Amino acid sequence: MAAPNFSRRQDHAKLWHRIQQLGQCTKFPVSLIRNFSIIAHIDHGKSTLADRLLELTGTIQKGKGQPQYLDKLQVERERGITVKAQTATMFYDLKNEDDGSSEQYLLNLIDTPGHVDFSYEVSRSLAACQGVLLVVDATQGIQAQTVANFYLAFEANLTIIPVINKIDQATADPERVKAQLKTMFDLEPEDALLTSAKTGQGLSEVLPAVIKRIPPPTGRCHLPLRMLILDSYFDEYRGVICNGAVVDGSIKKGDRIASVATGQTYDVLDTGILHPELTSTGMLQTGQVGYLIAGLKATQEARVGDTMHHANVSVEALPGFKPAKHMVFAGIYPADGSDFEALAQAMERLTCNDASVSATKETSAALGIGFRCGFLGLLHMDVFHQRLEQEFGAQVIATAPTVPYIFEFQDGSCSKLNVQNPALLPSQPAQKIVSAMEPVVVATIITPSEHVGALITLCSDRRGEQLEFSYIDSQRALLKYRLPLREVVVDFYSVLKSITSGYASFDYDDDGYQEADLVKVDVLLNGQAVDALSTIVHQAKSVRTGREIVDKLKKVLDRQMFEVTIQAAVGSKVIARESISALRKNVLAKCYGGDVTRKRKLLDKQKEGKKRMKRFGSVDIPQEAFHDLLKQ
Repeated sequence: MAAPNFSRRQDHAKLWHRIQQLGQCTKFPVSLIRNFSIIAHIDHGKSTLADRLLELTGTIQKGKGQPQYLDKLQVERERGITVKAQTATMFYDLKNEDDGSSEQYLLNLIDTPGHVDFSYEVSRSLAACQGVLLVVDATQGIQAQTVANFYLAFEANLTIIPVINKIDQATADPERVKAQLKTMFDLEPEDALLTSAKTGQGLSEVLPAVIKRIPPPTGRCHLPLRMLILDSYFDEYRGVICNGAVVDGSIKKGDRIASVATGQTYDVLDTGILHPELTSTGMLQTGQVGYLIAGLKATQEARVGDTMHHANVSVEALPGFKPAKHMVFAGIYPADGSDFEALAQAMERLTCNDASVSATKETSAALGIGFRCGFLGLLHMDVFHQRLEQEFGAQVIATAPTVPYIFEFQDGSCSKLNVQNPALLPSQPAQKIVSAMEPVVVATIITPSEHVGALITLCSDRRGEQLEFSYIDSQRALLKYRLPLREVVVDFYSVLKSITSGYASFDYDDDGYQEADLVKVDVLLNGQAVDALSTIVHQAKSVRTGREIVDKLKKVLDRQMFEVTIQAAVGSKVIARESISALRKNVLAKCYGGDVTRKRKLLDKQKEGKKRMKRFGSVDIPQEAFHDLLKQ
């Protein structure tokens, strides 16, 4: 007789226990619910810590599945960064040390991105939480985005639990990090948890600390339903799926609900928790975070920050979120003009999932019809571009990134023009420009002390103004500069990393506008302006910028049957020029001798023909050339 399969019985027992948990998850009182986020600088171990917590609570099986389980996008796996905040519901039994009894808690964990370009995801996640785990790398200490995320949580009045991660590393120095937490944030050293998400050391203390230190949600069960929409995405089979937090009341399958923003009503087709995949429970109660499927067909109906409530019941809308502040703009066009409709559908669905992107239609003489998009930064733009290609198969061309400017004209009323696309600014305006304003940011740089001199030089070269310079400890310094945003979005981050061998961290916040001497640089091919290559720069850097564009364009353009003149101009003044010589036939091949006047006559005839071709011919810039140029 075969031996009994105990492992299979254990698996069935675990599965039956899980089913019982899910059946009971709608009956958790608010006092047994905790909602918390994990926030940190990029690469400090947030996603690995989230994996260990999911394994600790039995939400996922240890050793099975992919590392960084909550990083589900292909772009996240390829780049090794978190782009989208992800939610997971866990069940945890907390033992009472006095009598040995245990009580089960429902914990909603939100893993957040760490890069400054995705801070909007972090701020949205914090709206559903009452506390955060502030993770700091024991080897690197406090970094720039650690500071930014701390103040996001502090301003939201959330409980902050410091977690010092990677204590198993040979270069870890937890005591130094504790001193930094006290100096920078006034967090008590004894409150910090020492962990290693890689080895599991110290993880048993994390969830008990979450339950004991973070308060339960403040909503009330007896009030009418108010559900805050945190995120949404489009599913081919189920339509728009919304993730949200139930602030007051409860929602169940079959309810008739309405949107405060649009006024439209829907029937709840399904609702449940993310455990960590979509797991139907049929009901969500006060304090719980989960998903909602209500037959929304159009992505415009699922507005992030909207309040859902029961139909025919009036409620006060929840505060929602501040609109995203777009720092970088770029045009996105289909590589093939006939693919515009497919691109428009892809843009609609992707902007549903990424609410921080703005998109408006625009037309370019060189690239055809496309979209002018606003992003939170260069990495955000790059990731959005990559997601369009990977998730929707869209082949697109992205124009060079630019920042929004404000120009004031002297036309009697001193009208102002907001310029997000340089092509819309007249090269020789009818009215005189009274003033030009460019966006500025306050940049925070944390660096090893030996690189301070090089970074001060870098910031000065980028027209920066020093605001603060201090030492965090004997090894690290903090610099604050006011910098023009355009100087930041070009290549500032890569140069900073190169100077400091990758050890410096960088973060920035919007600081309004400042007056500057700005000019528009036009690119002309045989005297015809190419609107897609226009740019706005500071007067002092116009010649260098024009020279760089002209040199790049010469490399990517094909030779024609006539000479092609490439020029960069500010107004009517040409500041840089290159020529691409014409392809020409060897008309002297048949001349084996004879008088030189015969050869000269043939050359002059060819020369006249080239002049005539240049007069009537036009230079067609292929899409591949644009793609190569804008990638450089």
